[in-house]
Amino acid sequence: MDLRKLKTLIDLVAESDIAELEVTEGESKVRIVKSSAMPQNQVVMMQPQGMQPQYQHAAPMAAAPVASVPAAPPEPTGHVVKSPMVGTFYRSSAPGAAAFVEIGQSIKEGDTLCIIEAMKLLNEIDADVSGVVTQVLVENGQPVEFGQPLFVIG
Repeated sequence: MDLRKLKTLIDLVAESDIAELEVTEGESKVRIVKSSAMPQNQVVMMQPQGMQPQYQHAAPMAAAPVASVPAAPPEPTGHVVKSPMVGTFYRSSAPGAAAFVEIGQSIKEGDTLCIIEAMKLLNEIDADVSGVVTQVLVENGQPVEFGQPLFVIG
């Protein structure tokens, strides 16, 4: 196996998601292993027993970018109203209509806070405590997950 074929194989492994490639051509065998613990791929061409390897070649592996971990946002103070379902969050009953609640508004237990549309059904989400709305944590029209915080009531 010539050096050009080896280089091509190394490039293919480096650019793909595979971790290991082994190719046998005649009596020659090449094994390319990509390891995150090592800074480079290692390629060794093996010959039948009693013979020395013809080629040894190492190709640099692209380093994964280091992602900085953002600091966790401070825990909201007050009662957090969470989404009871997966769906789309709406602050009002219709486009252009006034929002059910605004920041700073006093609410009573049972007042409608928002609508979550799930499978073409509009589900009103009611306040489970009385208080003042201190935060709206989701933008209008955004998808929400089960258990995702929607409002903070102080």
